[in-house]
Amino acid sequence: MNIGVIFAGGVGKRMNSRVKPKQFINVYGKPIIIHTLEIFENSEEIDAIVVACLGEWIGYLEELLAKFNIKKVKRIVPGGASGQESIYNGLAAAEEIAGGEESVVLIHDGVRPLIHDKTISDNIASVREHGSAITSVTVKETVLVVAEDNSIESVPRREDTRLARAPQSFYLHDILNAHRRAMEENRYDFIDSCSMMQYYGKKLYLIDGPQENIKITTPDDFYTMRALLDAKEEAQIYGLEE
Repeated sequence: MNIGVIFAGGVGKRMNSRVKPKQFINVYGKPIIIHTLEIFENSEEIDAIVVACLGEWIGYLEELLAKFNIKKVKRIVPGGASGQESIYNGLAAAEEIAGGEESVVLIHDGVRPLIHDKTISDNIASVREHGSAITSVTVKETVLVVAEDNSIESVPRREDTRLARAPQSFYLHDILNAHRRAMEENRYDFIDSCSMMQYYGKKLYLIDGPQENIKITTPDDFYTMRALLDAKEEAQIYGLEE
């Protein structure tokens, strides 16, 4: 079984939206979260979806799922106090859905709506072969490792450096075990699943994702997303995209 675990529990302070959390802001008639969910909905390889959502917005999300005919969402769970807790809540729901069946989970940001179906397929294939899949992109600029005094500590070679994106995918039992171990150790400071699994000794494998797979966090990201969707639409109109 392949389950998408989508976390959309943030309030979007950096987006400066006073009306809605960033995941519910409309772009071309659809909230960002719906753009994201449709990719998983339309993937032939995804069997079920879990969404971790702000508690007070769950009812609104349920209305959106009905409006946009999203059928694969089997659970909506409240988000936690942090991204780590929100992901765990989603994984625990995925465990119930899986019912003991060995399953792959694809952990994805609700505000990353620009992945491709191939990204999902590549994640699942990598987990089946290697046990993990971290979606990543090549670095196009120089990365600096900075010391505490704000001096440059080192300059890694670009060919040795990647940017982690999402989905980040694992066998469900592996990532749940890591989360439960972190909880036992009172560790709630992992920035993402990749860092947690690396900390607990899991060997991680990369897959290539699209450069446009950005996280919509600031107003600049929002306008970039709109421009990318415009470009995609024009490519379809003019026969440049299959």
